[in-house]
Amino acid sequence: MENSLYVSPSPHIHGGDSISKNMYGVLIALIPAFLVSLYFFGLGALIVTASSVFFCVLFEYLIQKFLMKKKPTIYDGSAILTGVLLAFNLPSNLPIWIIMIGALAAIGIGKMSFGGLGNNIFNPAITGRIFLLISFPAQMTTWPIVDAANQFPMTYTDAETGATVLSLMNEHALDKLPSYTEMFTGCMGGSLGEVSVLALLIGFAFMLWKKIITWHIPVSIIATVFVFTGIMHLVNPEQYASPLIHILTGGLMLGAIFMATDYVTSPMTKKGMLIYGVGIGLLTTVIRLFGSYPEGMSFAIFLMNALTPLINSYVKPKHFGGK
Repeated sequence: MENSLYVSPSPHIHGGDSISKNMYGVLIALIPAFLVSLYFFGLGALIVTASSVFFCVLFEYLIQKFLMKKKPTIYDGSAILTGVLLAFNLPSNLPIWIIMIGALAAIGIGKMSFGGLGNNIFNPAITGRIFLLISFPAQMTTWPIVDAANQFPMTYTDAETGATVLSLMNEHALDKLPSYTEMFTGCMGGSLGEVSVLALLIGFAFMLWKKIITWHIPVSIIATVFVFTGIMHLVNPEQYASPLIHILTGGLMLGAIFMATDYVTSPMTKKGMLIYGVGIGLLTTVIRLFGSYPEGMSFAIFLMNALTPLINSYVKPKHFGGK
């Protein structure tokens, strides 16, 4: 009996990954976008982000401590990440009381109502944004004007507002669009974390380097939007903007890189990820081009989140030794 062989459950080799390590890795990748938002939106970006993170962490703690009667897990970074992503999907002049409601919807409805991290069907930050968009459409579509000469503007709720690039595209006012350079660097109106494609791509490169995510979902989304908007642009270039403008504007890059790649709500296999990404790209294109609301990224991810279990059930990895 002294030489008995003990077999323990898997995993037998630990790769070093953990929930907190990946969550904080994503937060590091979001730093460039946050710095750009501070540069263009100033005090508003700081207030909105800090408020969103504070309320998300607070609501997760209170729900776990007093309703679920379990040890709070606020230190794993998931609530902080939800707060940052929710803030990045909001205008920089949104009142704090509305941000609080959005945080409650994100954590209470989108996450804790399903049992917490790992059980939620929908991305919590997107749940919060869609809840606010439906409940407060006027406040959620009032965008501060970005002034490149006004570094770190000290205005908040009294900031001058105007139309976004997607709004101009929806109105077919293509002659009023900013330059490609301005769109790439972030000198345009929009949610505070979505304006700079350059900053988001830096974060994307960091996450690929750290192997936090793979390329499959972001690339499939971006490629699908590029192809189908390109077809429509070739059909009628006066009515439909070029595919490059669609790539550089709105929440496409933020959603494709940081929100659609959420571990819990996205497919497990690489083939499933590609199907998922193509679905998001198609839905985004249809909503942008033919819907009354100019942006469709959040709704597309939300709908494909609901199809993720179906994708996982039909697209499974080959078992060891299988044909």
